[in-house]
Amino acid sequence: MKKALLSIFILIGINASSQNKNYFSTSGEMIFSFATLKKNGNEISSNMRWSPFFNYQIIRNTDFNNHFGIFRGFAIRNVGFIYDIPGTDSLKKHRTYNIGIPLGVKFGNLNGIFLWGGYEFEIPFVYKEKTFVGEKKTDNFEVWFSNRHNWYTQSVFFGVNFPKGFNLKFKYYLNNFFNKNYTETINGAQVKPFANFDAQVLYIAVDYNVFKDVRENARKRKKSPPLNETKYTYQTSK
Repeated sequence: MKKALLSIFILIGINASSQNKNYFSTSGEMIFSFATLKKNGNEISSNMRWSPFFNYQIIRNTDFNNHFGIFRGFAIRNVGFIYDIPGTDSLKKHRTYNIGIPLGVKFGNLNGIFLWGGYEFEIPFVYKEKTFVGEKKTDNFEVWFSNRHNWYTQSVFFGVNFPKGFNLKFKYYLNNFFNKNYTETINGAQVKPFANFDAQVLYIAVDYNVFKDVRENARKRKKSPPLNETKYTYQTSK
């Protein structure tokens, strides 16, 4: 099913003709993430994680008419989750920076309120883990291209574009956050710390001007002179 959807998006993008409206848009993303967690068969509740930085995407849009279009792009996302270790006063934070390739469709009034959704393939390239006991940070490390996570992850998403460019987005990751086969040496023994740890990340995000043509924004800036160049007209009495 995933391969079929991916093939459809690629074919549509290749066959997009010049008579359609093609343009680029860019936006940031403020992410509020959670996770469904299960360790050793026991469910664990997660805390909300707020990550306003650094989430950025560049999107190539093709609008076939005023009611249907597609998009594809490139993104960098800061994705992770927080949870309390059961039976202790300790807390864990896990996150990765991902390079993403989103593919999606949008339908509705493309000049007003419309729905959008799709699929994203992501490659994590930085892993970070923090441990807190009480309010004191006791461990903090960062690894590039770590084996603690899988080399790729996949997700599905959908969102709503409101007037004035405000967007609300929901995203769910299909893969486990951790690589269950990851092995490390602890006290001289080889262990797999994530073998029985299931973590499915999901998030709600607030975006602005996700599908706004960057050329239109540039034209608006040109029409508004800088503050130090504002011209005033004076009238003198005769």
